[in-house]
Amino acid sequence: MFQWSKKVVKSVTFNPGVADESLLALVESYLEKQPDKTFSDLCKEALWQSLCVPEAVKPSPKTAATGSVEQQIGELQRQIADLEGRFFAKESHRLEAIERQIMQLTQQVAQLAIISNDRSFVQPPSASVVEVANTTYVPPAHPQEVDPVISRLSQYLDDF
Repeated sequence: MFQWSKKVVKSVTFNPGVADESLLALVESYLEKQPDKTFSDLCKEALWQSLCVPEAVKPSPKTAATGSVEQQIGELQRQIADLEGRFFAKESHRLEAIERQIMQLTQQVAQLAIISNDRSFVQPPSASVVEVANTTYVPPAHPQEVDPVISRLSQYLDDF
């Protein structure tokens, strides 16, 4: 028995003549109206009809197309999953880097706040220094205990 290879190519010859040229023109017209069909599809349909093969035995042209579409869908889903994986990995690394930077900035701000608070306790505000410098000394109104040596010397100072 004769075995067919997976893909068999047979040729169709159109001879120069009115009948063949008319048939070729009809084939071209038909294929222009249905761009999803090929000459091979058209020949197969004609052979099925001319050989009077029942509809139940004929392969559905959509079955082959459906399998191809399902393969394409599967391939696209795989590509999308791969793309999502790479995208999420990249974004995850970026997010971790941003979180590290935020942590560093938070620590730096805390250090600056500590330094700022320490300086405010060590140095009095500049406004109060100016006030102290501009004020004159006024002796207290309440008499304080006077040192006896100073009181004796003050008599001499007053006379001098």
